[in-house]
Amino acid sequence: MPNSNQHLITTAAQLASVFGEIAAPSLRKEVAYLHLHYQAMIAASPFAVLATSGPDGLDASPRGDAAGFVLVQDQHTLLLPERKGNNRVDSLRNLLADPRMALLFLIPGVGETLRVNGRAAISLDPALLARCAVDGKAPKCVLVISVETVYFQCARAIYRSGLWQNTAPPASLPSPGTILEALSEAQILAEVYDQGLRARQQASLY
Repeated sequence: MPNSNQHLITTAAQLASVFGEIAAPSLRKEVAYLHLHYQAMIAASPFAVLATSGPDGLDASPRGDAAGFVLVQDQHTLLLPERKGNNRVDSLRNLLADPRMALLFLIPGVGETLRVNGRAAISLDPALLARCAVDGKAPKCVLVISVETVYFQCARAIYRSGLWQNTAPPASLPSPGTILEALSEAQILAEVYDQGLRARQQASLY
């Protein structure tokens, strides 16, 4: 039997040789706060995946409600209501041991997703519970998330999957170029970046 270990990537240098350098826009889109354009994406999202880590391992679980169910408290804080479920509370148990977490926001019809990394605390603050109530029913608790990094993910995975075929994006959302122009202080121009973006992504799906 051949030794399959010889084909494993085990160093950062090997990774770099396979994937090359990071493109400038991929670096400029990452910030340590909730830019207004990123807030718009959160407000338009009805679905997110919450990732956590704890003594028993990793967990990724869905969160969903009407668009905007994750509330922006301020540029550095998100509020995620925890509603009725199966009571496994794997994510919450993990957060008790390790507050680090990540959120992946999806928006129907939009190829780009939004990634938020940070730390979460589990709150029973009556004011927060009331603020997150739906039809008069408060969540079980609220995750108060301190944001550390935020950036949008390119649309290639969504295009490859065909996830949003025949679904139109909200007209109010900023384009990827608009976000990059704002975050790069116009060093990257929206019109230039957006022009042919879909074609560039399609040409590099695989």
